[in-house]
Amino acid sequence: MKSEPSDIVVRAWTRLMRAQQAALGEIQLALKAADMPPLAWYDVMLELERAGDQGLRPFELEKTMLLPQYGLSRLLDRIEAAGYVQRRPSDADGRGQLVTLTPAGRDLRQKMWPVYSAAIDSTIGDRLSEDQAKTLGKLLGKLIRPSGE
Repeated sequence: MKSEPSDIVVRAWTRLMRAQQAALGEIQLALKAADMPPLAWYDVMLELERAGDQGLRPFELEKTMLLPQYGLSRLLDRIEAAGYVQRRPSDADGRGQLVTLTPAGRDLRQKMWPVYSAAIDSTIGDRLSEDQAKTLGKLLGKLIRPSGE
């Protein structure tokens, strides 16, 4: 059985979690200040835009999301009620659904991006050099993909 993580590893973990919370908090505040929907809406709309006209089934959407989603169905209900996504029966499986982005959803996602990108820049770009950001990206990639691709 492996021993407990070292203090250095625990400190790295704690800082990773705090950095994520701080960055997401700043992005959420920037979106709210711009009278935009929450970040989760952006992520849904981005993935649906990438999927194109064929859309995605809800379980596929959940796999691609940047943020963990607990209650994706309720999130989709809210976005659909606002007119930014639509659901339709899957041609391949009558019981399944496909979710697609509406033109209004595409427009909203494009309006959100400048606010989101500015917040990314202020949370990372303004605090790290390009070399530091590259190193951070490589290190985080090792945590996501153990081979470090």
